[in-house]
Amino acid sequence: MTSPLAESAPSSREPAWADYAVLVVDDEAGVRNFLQRALQARGCRVDIAGSAEEGAERLVEHHFDAIVLDIALPGRSGMDWLRSLKNGGFAGDVILITAFADIETAIDALRAGASDFVLKPFRVDQIVNSLQRCFERARLDRENFVLQRQVAGLGGQVEGLVGHSGPMCRLSDLIRRVAPTPSTVLILGESGVGKEVAARALHEVSPRAERSFVPLNCATVSAELMESELFGHVRGAFTGAREARRGLFHYANGGTLFLDEIGELPLPLQTKLLRALEERRIRPVGSEAEVPVDVRVIAATNRDLRAEVAAGRFRQDLFYRLEVVTLAIPPLRERREDIAELALHFNAQLSARLGLPPLAFTPADLARLSAYAWPGNVRELRNLVERSLILGGLPAAGEAPGFAEPLPLSLAEVEKRHILAVLDQCGGNHARAAALLGVSRKTIDRKAAEWGLA
Repeated sequence: MTSPLAESAPSSREPAWADYAVLVVDDEAGVRNFLQRALQARGCRVDIAGSAEEGAERLVEHHFDAIVLDIALPGRSGMDWLRSLKNGGFAGDVILITAFADIETAIDALRAGASDFVLKPFRVDQIVNSLQRCFERARLDRENFVLQRQVAGLGGQVEGLVGHSGPMCRLSDLIRRVAPTPSTVLILGESGVGKEVAARALHEVSPRAERSFVPLNCATVSAELMESELFGHVRGAFTGAREARRGLFHYANGGTLFLDEIGELPLPLQTKLLRALEERRIRPVGSEAEVPVDVRVIAATNRDLRAEVAAGRFRQDLFYRLEVVTLAIPPLRERREDIAELALHFNAQLSARLGLPPLAFTPADLARLSAYAWPGNVRELRNLVERSLILGGLPAAGEAPGFAEPLPLSLAEVEKRHILAVLDQCGGNHARAAALLGVSRKTIDRKAAEWGLA
């Protein structure tokens, strides 16, 4: 005769149980121990409690993705604790179990926020199937969150690495070598060189490719909200926190978190990020419980972080923790042989996306593109191709700020003229100019101050 445990042996289609933690709360020791053995056999981390009060203590000490909760408990009832959990912002699933129930009890349980309702006596596969549905729902929620950010433009439209120059071939080789490891990676390069493209390429050839890639530009989130954005918060953690919210570490669990412009991260958050990297655990704002996470972090910056460390603006220990492996992406002016290939790539891609006929580049056009210094790098080239598709051709000399400037100008002067032209076009609005140039508002403010315009 086959045991219930053997009948419900894990299959390859089920979730990775080792990624989840379950709390079983029941006053019957036999039920507690039976479920603990059954779920641990699947690789799940399981803790047990004999009452709601004991369960609440476990919840303070540890993170749980789901709770299997008996309604009839000594002291506080399971139904009462369920309502308290949901009102308090518990984001996990709660499966209620009971030996005494009617249709009204079941309806009350679902209204209170229960994910499922199972009658005793039950077979282990009933609990297993219920938990599977909960875990699958959580996985879909994570994927949906990431997709929504991409559709909203927060993650950006990303192309693969393009170019066959020596620097790009070396970069591709290094990405393939680094990708299989779990090591933290620091990507260095000027604004617009394609740091997120490289980060995504690394993710796509890593063992984490089937999980989420979650990008965050650290310059776009205020210092007050950054901790909640990364680690999440519980209900009532601060003014305005009416509901619990999961952070980006949660949505990147099992995958990759890309932190662009890491140099903009406030010093207090640098300490908490370092702790998350070293201990692989996070603490949501306002919570006493730590949550285990399995996230690979890729950071990027266009700043000299060693100089930032020397100036006291960046933690030395975090810098060394991030600099396990460094990828340096060269500016476009140092790989001019890639410019024509990139222009043709963007021409084909953007013409299809915009529903416009592709540009008919002549050899002279490509030579002209290759001769320009491209202070905005690949992003500037892409924007020029898109604008040219909309207008029906490349701008003539003098029509596009910067693009028609002669090469004898220094790179700094070309950058200054280009930024000033865009600022003039935007009526001096730094935020609009930053959006058009694809840089942070802080960069424009800093440049304006250098030129005496602040």
